[in-house]
Amino acid sequence: MERPECLLPEGFPALQNDTFLRAARGEECRHVPVWCMRQAGRYLPEFRETRAGQDFFASCRNPEICCELTLQPLRRFPLDAAIIFSDILVIPQALGMEIRMEPGRGPVFPEPLQTPDDLQKLKSKVDVEEELGYVFRAITLTRHKIAGKVPLIGFTGAPWTLMTYMIEGGGSNTMSKAKRWLYQQPTASHRLLHQLTDIIVEYLVGQVAAGAQALQVFESHAGCLGPQQFADFSLPYLKEISQRTKQELKSAGLEQVPMIVFAKDAHYALEDLSQAGYEVVGLDWTIRPQEARGRTGNRVTLQGNMDPCAMYASVADIEETVKRMIEAFGCRRYIANLGHGLYPDMDPEHVGAFVSAVHKHSEQKN
Repeated sequence: MERPECLLPEGFPALQNDTFLRAARGEECRHVPVWCMRQAGRYLPEFRETRAGQDFFASCRNPEICCELTLQPLRRFPLDAAIIFSDILVIPQALGMEIRMEPGRGPVFPEPLQTPDDLQKLKSKVDVEEELGYVFRAITLTRHKIAGKVPLIGFTGAPWTLMTYMIEGGGSNTMSKAKRWLYQQPTASHRLLHQLTDIIVEYLVGQVAAGAQALQVFESHAGCLGPQQFADFSLPYLKEISQRTKQELKSAGLEQVPMIVFAKDAHYALEDLSQAGYEVVGLDWTIRPQEARGRTGNRVTLQGNMDPCAMYASVADIEETVKRMIEAFGCRRYIANLGHGLYPDMDPEHVGAFVSAVHKHSEQKN
């Protein structure tokens, strides 16, 4: 059965706003580009209406719904990039793990990995096109529907972050079960991290083939690792992902798209992250912009890092916060964003104020 034309990764409309891509590559821009992690989310009433009565992962598997949710914030705000609506946990699903999204709890794995023997329960070989092709179709459809307005970002969870969910069985404050593996079962831990890395690389290449114009790798749980554990169990895989993805893109004759790494709370590894093969390093809100700039030099573009809770402030205070942030980062090699994702109870008008303030103050500064 042939795919409909809207699902063919070819003939995409010309890009009209390349500010985000230019900034990611370190080029000069008219203004600082801005987008928000979780910009397609429950803070928008139209998001809640679209998803009403729909299972979360059923939504993720429906390209039309993913496309609609991705486009909704673009209709409200003059954002400079879109990020495809999906979830990092589609990879554990592809490995055969069951996951439920429960209200008030988030993702729940009924049968998490408890011992190294449980690795035998995972699929030894994952057909990424077969298991995750719905993400690729959503990306292609969205590239057509976005009509060149802004670039589209694809993404994945990093191996360590995915491993924590697979072992903890959901969210955790301490990650003690997953970290126990690192101390007691380092060989099995590396085996799982290698397996995840292989899938992630193929998954990211598939997203670019489908139409993604940039890629972000979320190491959301970096902060529960110390410097040595990060160096042993996270950083090598982050480096491998960037290197292998670029190699595979080249071999396949695909575009070399900018790659972003966001390792939340990994301040101790900022120098290493800036030399890990990514064009952009995302920052959470707990590091000073001047310090981040000094420690990364001119090696990478920085992305971030306004405290998401600053969205609860008045519009005037949001504008002042943005002004200080842009003054601290400067306009070159900088992409404005939050230091984490938007929260469900945030006012869309305040999100709009954030986006507009970035454009206003960076254009004035330029």
